[in-house]
Formats: sequence, C-alpha cells, structure tokens
Amino acid sequence: MEGMVFNIQRYSLHDGPGIRTTVFFKGCSLRCFWCHNPESMDLNPQIQIFPRKCISCGNCFEVCPFHAHYINEGQRFFKREICHGCGECAGTCYGEALVLTGKMMTGEEIIKEVEKDRPFYKNSDGGVTFSGGEPLLQKEFLKALLMGSKDRGLHTTVDTAGNVPWQSFKEILPYTDLFLFDIKAYSEKIHKQATGAGNSRIIENLKLLTTENNDIWIRIPVIPDINDNTEEMEKISDYLAGLKRIKQIELLPYHQFGAGKYETLGMEYKSMKCVPPNKELMDRLEGLFIKKGLNVKRNKNL
Repeated sequence: MEGMVFNIQRYSLHDGPGIRTTVFFKGCSLRCFWCHNPESMDLNPQIQIFPRKCISCGNCFEVCPFHAHYINEGQRFFKREICHGCGECAGTCYGEALVLTGKMMTGEEIIKEVEKDRPFYKNSDGGVTFSGGEPLLQKEFLKALLMGSKDRGLHTTVDTAGNVPWQSFKEILPYTDLFLFDIKAYSEKIHKQATGAGNSRIIENLKLLTTENNDIWIRIPVIPDINDNTEEMEKISDYLAGLKRIKQIELLPYHQFGAGKYETLGMEYKSMKCVPPNKELMDRLEGLFIKKGLNVKRNKNL
C-alpha cells in the first residue's frame, strides 16, 4: 500500500510524548489562512520554486513533458495550473531551484525510516506521530502504518483536525495510543471564517472520541482576531471542561515561520499582517483553562 507524504521529521519534541519521528501526510480538508505548512493542503505533489537558486541551466524547459516552464521576453515563467507534479524538472535542477514536495511512499519504506530512530524512543518513551495535513484523509494507508507500528511495539500518535467522518476514527482506534486533536474555534461562524469549513463535525467527533479508551491532547492555535479573546476561549474551555479523557491542553501562539513557503508554491500568505501574541496575552488565555480545572501545558518559548 502506498500513500502521499511530504516530510519525515526526526527528533521531534512537540508532537507527542518523548522523542518522536513525525510522518507528514499530504492533503487537508481545511484551509486555515495561517497554516505554516501550506505544502500540506493539496493531496497532490507540488513544485516549489526558489528563484534565487536558479542557475539558468535550462534543463526544466527541456524535460517538462507538459511545457509548464517557459521563457517570455527573457523572463522565466511557470504555469502551475498545467503542472502534473511529475517532478522531472526538479530531478534535473542542478541549483535546487525547483523542489518536488510530496511523493508516494510504501508503508514498508516509511516503517523502515521510523525504525531507524528506535533507540531514541526507548530512552525517552517516545514513538511515531502521523501528522499532516490531515492523515485521516488517507485512512487506509494510515491504518496500515499504525498497525505496522504497533506490531513493532511503538507508541503511536495521530495528529488530526477532526474534520473527517467518524467512521474514519473508528477504524484506527485500536491502533492509536494518543490523539493530538486541534480545536481552532468553538463558534461555527468564526471557525468557517478561519478555516473555510464549519466545525459541527469536529466538535461531535471530539465528543465521541472522549468516550473511547484513547488518550487525547488538545492543541489550540492562538490566532489574532480569530480566537485570541476571552469570549471565544471561554466557549472552548467550557466545552472541554465537560469532556473526559483529555490529558492536557496546549495553546500554540501564532507565528510566521512558514511565510516563505507560500511564495514558493505560488500562494498568497493571508496572515502577513497578523501579530504573534505576547506573553501577557498567552498567560491570560491559559488562565481561563486552568480555572476550569484543565491541565494546561505551558509554552516554554513565551
């Protein structure tokens, strides 16, 4: 079985307990305007362009079977709309100005990479995390990887935004030790404004998930003018306080670390004017959850 991934990150310290290897799946059902992994949104492979690295060798013009690369009046252009993501151009780009993000990998290939870090898992109570994008959009492939990981005695974590049918969750429950479940907003109007989709299914899926035996960590990105206010965070904290099996909650301050990726993908970065929250605001918002008796993991970077 094969699936589409765009990165395998080693020595990850923020995607579950201990030291972990995080496998990033391509494809997402939400369109969060602040996303720091825009290459994760599209399920298909994409070409990233880094113009400053171009050495004008011309190989991309010759090898592209769809003529997506062309020159007009001395300037090079790329027709992304006709690109099929075959990667021929990236494979012959000496300057690495063209990079293919996303490739099909077999479950065996991924498990082999994950197994290389086994000594780190053993010494830190770590394991493997499947993230994205939304890994549950490739549920059969995810299930196979989870089963293979459990067969090898590895701790498994799935990082999800929850915007998938509940049946997708049910199929992986027996093989998942921990869910990292993202909550962007409780108000449906705000959630749709922020992500392009409503959140009724997400809220219901989390409620159902808390009736199962899997551990759950909630992660809440703090986004300017979306949920960085007392009213919205009160709604989220009230909802979470009424649920069981939630081991901890982490508030993640908005950042602009992924801003440069948008240009390489021909995408608009819509949150450029957003200002990351300061320590005072983060402390105040975290206090709302602590007052409800919820276990908040403090962000040490602020």
